[in-house]
Amino acid sequence: MNFIFDVGNVLVEFKPLVYLKSLFTDNTLVEKIHATIFKSPQWLYMDLGIMTHSEAIEFYSAREPEFESAIYHTMKSVNDMFIPLPDTIKLLPALKDAGHDLYYLSNIHKEIRDFLLSNHEYFKLFDGGVFSCDISAAKPSPEIYRHLIEKYRLVPGDSIFFDDVQENVSAAEKEGLKGVLFTTADCVMRYL
Repeated sequence: MNFIFDVGNVLVEFKPLVYLKSLFTDNTLVEKIHATIFKSPQWLYMDLGIMTHSEAIEFYSAREPEFESAIYHTMKSVNDMFIPLPDTIKLLPALKDAGHDLYYLSNIHKEIRDFLLSNHEYFKLFDGGVFSCDISAAKPSPEIYRHLIEKYRLVPGDSIFFDDVQENVSAAEKEGLKGVLFTTADCVMRYL
């Protein structure tokens, strides 16, 4: 069986508002930076690999010059937001020991991808995976699922995909994967 994991809120925490509240005490500023950065089309452009981290900082700062300092601080320390989720991480060796193959499938920027792969040892347990920034396709687009399936010659019916977003789960199911809405590591344990 192949176990395919989303990264954000499955393997690592991805909670922009919580992160921003750890940086700034002003709630109005938190909401402004959240909307400016994390809810912008440019966040998706970074996920697609068509805009770099540096280009995004320049864009956000030019659009909101009065918040340039907060934008810079947020973007330069954004990797701090991605804290490993221990309950899921501790299941990875057990899945490998049980003979399963592990893959990741995530919408993510090149800079965050590089940080995670360099700083989180558990990625060495994976047999492979696809980051959206590497192929300019993001979930829930069918292309990203098809790319993973074709690249690793996966049998969709023998593959379970865990994601915290129902739309992404449904899109995976349309490509023949068994989709599971991730809420806690317990939903993975059922298949172990």
